[in-house]
Amino acid sequence: MIEKITPGEIEQRSFEIISQLLGDKKIAAENELVVKRVIHTTADFDYADNLIFSPHAVEEGIAALRSGCDIITDTQMAKAGINKKIVEKLGGQVHCFIADADVAAEAKERNVTRATVSMEKAAALAKPCIFAIGNAPTALLSLEQLIRQGKLTPALIIGVPVGFVNVVESKERILAMDVPYIVAKGRKGGSNVAAAICNAMLYQIMR
Repeated sequence: MIEKITPGEIEQRSFEIISQLLGDKKIAAENELVVKRVIHTTADFDYADNLIFSPHAVEEGIAALRSGCDIITDTQMAKAGINKKIVEKLGGQVHCFIADADVAAEAKERNVTRATVSMEKAAALAKPCIFAIGNAPTALLSLEQLIRQGKLTPALIIGVPVGFVNVVESKERILAMDVPYIVAKGRKGGSNVAAAICNAMLYQIMR
């Protein structure tokens, strides 16, 4: 028999089950809520090992969100999954430029991906940004280039694109940089993972 429980109870029980199944797995206290929310979103315990954090990445991400930074995503799906009410309450916005007409036109003219151009457009914003990349490795490669050119100083890069072509390599590029990052090593990831990481930080601010 299926028992009737509220959404809040479902989430609470889910996190209790996740904690039980993780057992004695060692996760840094600062990163624990991020890892558990990603597992909650995906039901994939590999993320307990696959998520790689630069020193104090979560702390820096939370500080940036508190200060009203914007979040840039590479997909509308990731944007839809982020709790925009909290972001806006903190003074920020969530942007996804991937479907903008000017981005599409420039990408076609230059024969590059829209993800590449959308990151360039985001780099022109006046305020600090967290970049939540869940789909396009070319977005990560664009960010790497912009940083090396001195055109971008990200508050945090969430590098979790999913797939097979240039995915692993693009993540390794970010892991080699001296920037705050949260990266899912290997092929796994996705827009839902990018959104879950953002929400894990936002919920820590509002709890």
